[in-house]
Amino acid sequence: MGASIGALRVQATSRLRQVSPAETQHNPVPEHSPVPDLRTRVERGGAAKYHEANAAKGKLFARERVRLLVDEGSFVEDGVFANVAADDLPADGVVTGSACIDGRPVCVMANDSTVKAGSWGARTVEKIIRIIETAYRSGVPMVYLVDSAGARITDQIDLFPGRRGAGKIFWNQVRASGSIPQVCALFGPSAAGGAYIPAFCDVVVMVEGNASMYLGSDRMVEMVTGEKTSLEAMGGARVHCTESGVGHFLVQDEQQALDKVRAYLSYLPSSWEGTPPVRDVVPAPAGTDLGALVPESERQAFDMRRYVKGLLDEGSFLEIHALWAREVTVGLGRLSGEVVGVVGSNSMFKGGVLFVDSADKATRFIQLCDAFNVPLLFLSDVPGFMVGTAVERQGIIRHGAKMITAVSEATVPKICVVVRKAYGAGLYAMAGPGFEPDATLALPTAKIAVMGAEAAVNAVY
Repeated sequence: MGASIGALRVQATSRLRQVSPAETQHNPVPEHSPVPDLRTRVERGGAAKYHEANAAKGKLFARERVRLLVDEGSFVEDGVFANVAADDLPADGVVTGSACIDGRPVCVMANDSTVKAGSWGARTVEKIIRIIETAYRSGVPMVYLVDSAGARITDQIDLFPGRRGAGKIFWNQVRASGSIPQVCALFGPSAAGGAYIPAFCDVVVMVEGNASMYLGSDRMVEMVTGEKTSLEAMGGARVHCTESGVGHFLVQDEQQALDKVRAYLSYLPSSWEGTPPVRDVVPAPAGTDLGALVPESERQAFDMRRYVKGLLDEGSFLEIHALWAREVTVGLGRLSGEVVGVVGSNSMFKGGVLFVDSADKATRFIQLCDAFNVPLLFLSDVPGFMVGTAVERQGIIRHGAKMITAVSEATVPKICVVVRKAYGAGLYAMAGPGFEPDATLALPTAKIAVMGAEAAVNAVY
């Protein structure tokens, strides 16, 4: 065996010949920039005019967003030299890598809108797929800093249809959902298929005035349907945070968006296998009389958010979806330093009645808490689900069933507090006694019934 290998080496060596100086002169070895110079060029991003245009809109450079988000010096970039041979595509328009936030490992993706408006090429897609796979395999949160015009139509053969094409991004997001936290901060557009990156995340933070999500541009909509609209009216940050429910947090600038990402992650474990981080105990706000916050008359509305803030550790409540389906309040907070998820009826809005959107809002939040081992606290003041032709056509029964299913399937500790009323199927949706909560607490103001007194009288007489 050894002799045979030796003979092959001799044969191979004998076929090699010395290259003459003349041949070298006529066929020079290609010169490349030193690696540090290449890195510097890549890290500059796109042309200066694109940086200036972004700055005029109050937008930061993608690498600056990453720097402000993660712990100082912790970011390690992946694929920095992707498409380096193309002078106008540094890093192929996306920054990916691993870092730490508050000392905990995370993976990060950030679109660079100074490079072809942050659009996707084949290597962009591969880098995004790879970093999600890394996060999922490692069991660490995945953070998406999105600012992208979508796929490059000119590159669609390379990036769209293959086994590791753009669809693989969403497949990986779905696979990772509930296994690791996924959070998106949206600083600019998220167009066409790219709009699904935020949609598959646990929560989406949107910067008012700059962030937008849409499947088709305003020009495409006009061409296809004849409707004349604008990107802001169709898919702006306020629309998605108040009407569609795709956005969870509406913020005024990019620093607020990054702060919200950090705050959200501070309540969750790195993966489904962990437990939520425990903090030092902070007492509830002094002088808050919870009993005084609840009116005796159920006809009189009160703001459940004040009740929640008076119950939890002071300053710990992070409300989610604060501007959408406001008849139910959901969010993360701490009780004696331990993380809890709160689902509360809010009679200040639509009397606290559950509608299609509020059922969806609560359902998704309950599933989030169940996935990441966050105990659930239900604060009930619910007249039940809405009735009538409009909601029946919208599928109120189907959406209500989803909420009740989520409550039934949740395996985390559950406590139901009937603050004032729990009528009809509202009792079921708020983890009433039949849904095996760890405890059901009825306050002195509590009423549990199939329906309210007046409705019952009308039904019987």
